[in-house]
Amino acid sequence: MPKPVADPAALELGVDRSSPVPLYYQLSQQLEAAIEQGRLAPGSLLGNEIDLAARLGLSRPTVRQAIQSLVDKGLMVRRRGVGTQVVHSQVKRPLELSSLYDDLEAAGQRPATRVLCNRIEPATARIAAALGVPEGADVHLVERLRSAHDEPMALLRNHVPAGLVDLGTERLEATGLYRIMRAAGITLHSARQNVGARLATAEEAAQLAEPEGAPLLTMERTTYDDTGRAVEFASHVYRASRYAFDFQLLVR
Repeated sequence: MPKPVADPAALELGVDRSSPVPLYYQLSQQLEAAIEQGRLAPGSLLGNEIDLAARLGLSRPTVRQAIQSLVDKGLMVRRRGVGTQVVHSQVKRPLELSSLYDDLEAAGQRPATRVLCNRIEPATARIAAALGVPEGADVHLVERLRSAHDEPMALLRNHVPAGLVDLGTERLEATGLYRIMRAAGITLHSARQNVGARLATAEEAAQLAEPEGAPLLTMERTTYDDTGRAVEFASHVYRASRYAFDFQLLVR
């Protein structure tokens, strides 16, 4: 079945020549917004660059530069004999106490999970301090690969106090950890979170379909219930090409 070709008129693409913002950047931002809003769905074709340039009244190099910026972000791909095709939208996750599973599902991203490790182990000093348990106490370790649209998104590593909740592998692959906790009567209340970045190891790169050394976003979070008890220590890595944290800043 032929892929739909985007109509610039239907997408309401256009540029402001009086603006100091470069024309290619104006176009790339409009195309990115169309992808994020679902007006350019995965699999859609942009058509011939020459035709697109003519219809928008832009030079071909300007259109090419705009498209290349989206190719560099991983949102589009150039296919020989096919044209430029939308691959996916980047997931932008708000910085709030929510789970990746819930956020992906709310965004229509079809989350899927593969459990890589599910075992009881003694708490290291760092994990014990985060969870408020004695060093060496039993804690539940769960490692998962989270995907969306059959594409790997993140590696999730979670430590939970042993016996807090039933964490069977089949259940973990069917839904999100926070949903399991809420179903067990745990009321999630607050969290301390740290966001950073680093380069992918060879093992992480292979699991996330990225080249070794690719940039990854990192997140560490200790989550507390409404009694002040620590119920989870998370250490996650996300593909920077597919994922971003989104937050609002207020002036004090």
